[in-house]
Amino acid sequence: MLKLLQWRPSPSAPSLQTLTQPPFLLFHLHRFLTHFQSQSELEDIYDPPFSPTPKPETLKPKKKKKKKNTPGEAKKDDGNSFPLKSDLPFDFRYSYSETNPTVQPIGFREPPRFSPFGPGRLDRKWTGTCAPLDPAPDLAEVARERDAILGESLSEKEVAELVERYRHSDCSRQINLGRGGVTHNMLEDIHNHWKRAEAVRIKVLGVPTLDMDNVCFHLEDKSGGNIIHRHINVLLLYRGRNYDPKSRPVVPLMLWKPYAPIYPKLVKNVVDGLTFEETKEIRNRGLKSPPLMKLTRNGVYVNVVERVKEAFQAEEVVRLDCLHVGASDCKKIGAKLRDLVPCVPILFKDEQIVLWRGKK
Repeated sequence: MLKLLQWRPSPSAPSLQTLTQPPFLLFHLHRFLTHFQSQSELEDIYDPPFSPTPKPETLKPKKKKKKKNTPGEAKKDDGNSFPLKSDLPFDFRYSYSETNPTVQPIGFREPPRFSPFGPGRLDRKWTGTCAPLDPAPDLAEVARERDAILGESLSEKEVAELVERYRHSDCSRQINLGRGGVTHNMLEDIHNHWKRAEAVRIKVLGVPTLDMDNVCFHLEDKSGGNIIHRHINVLLLYRGRNYDPKSRPVVPLMLWKPYAPIYPKLVKNVVDGLTFEETKEIRNRGLKSPPLMKLTRNGVYVNVVERVKEAFQAEEVVRLDCLHVGASDCKKIGAKLRDLVPCVPILFKDEQIVLWRGKK
């Protein structure tokens, strides 16, 4: 026969006698009353710890504050500010100091219709190398405006104070000028520094240091400032006594670096005035000759032109060791030396530059 299991209460559960005792009933009544919230308490948003969230209808979207453009700053990209119109009296190029406007390219790596300023952002047409100004400006009027901004020349004491303030290497008002030379967007950086400082320190490195006079000319011509101090590759560009940041010129920014056009070959297979055998013999002699100088990457080349001129007084062929400089920079160095020395570059091989002084 099946044996019925007798029900046994849980040892942890309270008994009926315990539940009916007055202290137990009072405890649960007190707990119920303390956890009950009236409607007025629910409406109180500061009632801790469980405050009811406000209804979605009461949430109002926050209005975004409109940022006002400070005077002198270019307007932000909005549909009503384009195309930009700039009164700068020169043609816009990517680099002003490292390009020669007299040398015309023989081809382009990208269609000239793609302007680096962006579609419809500039009132000038991009030709593939520059955005020319049309019509031509009045140079006399431009010179008068520049002189009015520069004002009276600085005294020696004022120049010494500015040089002492900005000559240190940890100066916060410094712009590094590299292989691109004086670029178009650098003009915007210069004017941004001039808003809070009288002068800006410019440190030049790399290929542009071969011709510092050219760098100084373009900095003064394109920015409208004046170079008051020059030491090897460090320049101090002064903004002028009457410079007003509120009336600064509008500098449209290039959104990307345009592809360099295709120019004629720098080194010919047979040098003009020589036969093929003579050209080959000079190249072999140049590769076997000891290097005149060893150039480093992004170095200072201010004395290279004078050293090459002195070497050509005794030697017919000169070799420059440009290991780790880069093939692109080697060709730029050779092109600059061709015009500054002058000489004939006859070989670029394994980051070595061989220069021939020519028959004349």
